[in-house]
Amino acid sequence: MLMLVNCSNCHTPLQLPTGALSVRCAICHAVTLIAEPRGLPPPPSPSSFTHYRPDYPRAPPPGAPSPYNHAPHGPLSSVHGSKRAVICGISYKNSRQELKGCVNDAKCMKYLLVNRFNFPESSILMLTEEEADPYRRPTKSNIRMALYWLVQGCQPGDSLVFHYSGHGSQQRNYTGDEIDGYDETLCPLDFETQGMIVDDEINATIVRPLPLGVKLHAIIDACHSGTVLDLPFLCRMDRNGRYFWEDHRPRTGVWKGTNGGQVISFSGCDDDQTSADTSALSRVTSTGAMTYSFIQAIERGQGTTYGAMLNSMRSIIRSTDGDLMGGGMVTSLLTMLLTGGSGVGLRQEPQLTANETFDVYAMPFSL
Repeated sequence: MLMLVNCSNCHTPLQLPTGALSVRCAICHAVTLIAEPRGLPPPPSPSSFTHYRPDYPRAPPPGAPSPYNHAPHGPLSSVHGSKRAVICGISYKNSRQELKGCVNDAKCMKYLLVNRFNFPESSILMLTEEEADPYRRPTKSNIRMALYWLVQGCQPGDSLVFHYSGHGSQQRNYTGDEIDGYDETLCPLDFETQGMIVDDEINATIVRPLPLGVKLHAIIDACHSGTVLDLPFLCRMDRNGRYFWEDHRPRTGVWKGTNGGQVISFSGCDDDQTSADTSALSRVTSTGAMTYSFIQAIERGQGTTYGAMLNSMRSIIRSTDGDLMGGGMVTSLLTMLLTGGSGVGLRQEPQLTANETFDVYAMPFSL
């Protein structure tokens, strides 16, 4: 079985030779002892990419270690009911990477889930810098634990949501499982010292273990986030609403789908795009452009199907006015309301990816 470790210095994913106790990084030349072993499952047969695979390992039972050995060691919430969510908003306050709307994104998303989709508050795990509990701060370790908690013990009929608002990035891929040669990443609060969370890990933690009958939605408001869940298919849609499914299954044959469950991800932009950071006035309450468009599409009654949802989000973002400052992901909510959606459009296009293809204009949208 292929084993991967993160370089202890630059955090690049490295292949660990069979039987080896250490590996030297070709990028920074640091020697890394065995740490964070990541066993990848054997590749499936070509005919099974979009079908339930009963031979694939099922979601781990409660208390079992996650695929990346980050089982919760802190007092996380217990599982409540059939709806569960992890909401993460990171502002990187008082740093040169500071963002203005991400904590507001988290609060707005929680309100939407509770009041529109009947998620119990006790089933929503919030990770923001405002949290006093050290286990609720959006550090790399806590986000990893929260993702494991999200899928732990899930059962058929469960609806899961992962929302993230913060910085996203890319890094070179050296395993050959990315079409563009880059892994997409999320940047936790402590990413400068602890490193980023790579799409391979996100996929292994919340996508691959998902059992039949469970649905997971990811709403990712970050730069370079188009395929940050490493899902096999991307809905390539033009401005007229015509689309086709772009195949992102890696040529290496590494399995990137689920264990029978359904995963659909809305992301703020394509892998090679950045989400715009716009704010008209310092006293204006800001939210992420993508998060705002997602919520507005639902509130306006335009989220009937996944295709209608994606078209509505893109239309809202294209019509957003503001002061463009590339690299972040916040936009002036007040400016959007005052202008009625007129003015300069943001240079980003929300994307839809999934573990299997479907008719986006026929499948009803629901959380």
